[in-house]
Amino acid sequence: MKLCMIGTGYVGLVSGTCFADIGNQVYCVDKDSIKINKLNSGISPIYEPGLDELIDKNFKAKRLIFTTDLKQAIGASDIIFICVGTPNKKGSLQVDLSFVYKCVQEILLFTKKKKIIVTKSTVPLGTGDLIEKIIKKKRKLFSVISNPEFLREGEAIRDFRFPDRIVIGSNDKKEFKIMQKLYSPLINKGAKFFTTSRRGAELIKYAANAFLATKITYINEIANLCEESGINIEDVSLGLGLDSRIGSRFLRAGPAYGGSCFPKDTKGLVSVADKYKINLSIVKSVIKSNQERIDLLTKRVHKILGNNIKGKKISLLGVTFKPNTDDMRDSTSLNMIPYFCKKGAHVSYYDPSGEKKEFKNLKNCNFKKNIKDNCFKADLIILLTEWDEFKSIDFKRVVKKKNFKIYDLRNLYTSNEMKRNKIKYYSIGRPDTN
Repeated sequence: MKLCMIGTGYVGLVSGTCFADIGNQVYCVDKDSIKINKLNSGISPIYEPGLDELIDKNFKAKRLIFTTDLKQAIGASDIIFICVGTPNKKGSLQVDLSFVYKCVQEILLFTKKKKIIVTKSTVPLGTGDLIEKIIKKKRKLFSVISNPEFLREGEAIRDFRFPDRIVIGSNDKKEFKIMQKLYSPLINKGAKFFTTSRRGAELIKYAANAFLATKITYINEIANLCEESGINIEDVSLGLGLDSRIGSRFLRAGPAYGGSCFPKDTKGLVSVADKYKINLSIVKSVIKSNQERIDLLTKRVHKILGNNIKGKKISLLGVTFKPNTDDMRDSTSLNMIPYFCKKGAHVSYYDPSGEKKEFKNLKNCNFKKNIKDNCFKADLIILLTEWDEFKSIDFKRVVKKKNFKIYDLRNLYTSNEMKRNKIKYYSIGRPDTN
């Protein structure tokens, strides 16, 4: 099939590349000419394991085309995927759909032939209905389908190839067959093809992300109780996860959730519910608890270093919201690092995905190119992101200083091994070694 992906952000680029890899011709369109020029030169704008190789393979096979020419891409395609951003409006829970509606207007402008329009972007329920109204005003015969993505950053290619389910929402059953044909290589390998109404598909995405965010927030609150009662949160998580009704995933205590999905989608769901005068009290509590957790973990550093941290050297290992991605959106580090700098600490950080523009203008904050340079002579090392290279560090060898401390927000190490090495160690939801 011939596909057009409007937007070469995370969703559009990963999905487009993977669609090309299963045999389709894919046009990836973006108005950012610098980004398109980089992609045509083999440089990916995002960090995702395995993506560079797939882009190179399918670009050379001429199945993957990067262009700024939306008119050409739409004209050459049968199915048009909308993959643009749907952020929250500034200072609001509401979702900004301006990019989506602009895409629709441009699609209508550039073609008169019947096309299938698919919303891949995460959108509130009822968005497909509004798109359909815009189309009918122009007297065009386009079909509108909801096909939400369920790609985890850092695991996106595997998630595309081996999805738990493929959700297709349409008010016209004829379109299910077309989408089933598109996804047939994945369905033939065992993926579940689930069809529902368009509104149903839109809500499934929001409801799924809100539920996962709830699990993370719940286990983080239980971890707070464990710290005060001398119980190991890992025992509690294992005991919970063994219940088949609950499951073990998303029950790892740690920092607040972040990234491109959970923060905006929980807010977006609450905003939609408010429109229907439904009080989603649980999701509202999740949002509030998650915001409070960022402050809680940041200020716990005073418990470790004391009230006055001026002049202290604090080194962070990892600043992205999770490993195997360069995504900084709603990462705990965006609160932590400016707070420490404001209090007069000397802050350094190392992240395998590179230096971050968010911290470039901060006084007393420096990026280091490796673990050794970052941790040298540190008073406190904060393990914030669980990149693999952080899981077996000889801290005494790299720090080369007595009485340094470790604050492990991912529980990568055990209290016993730190005690054996005579290192002052603090973790999440576990009895401290001190």
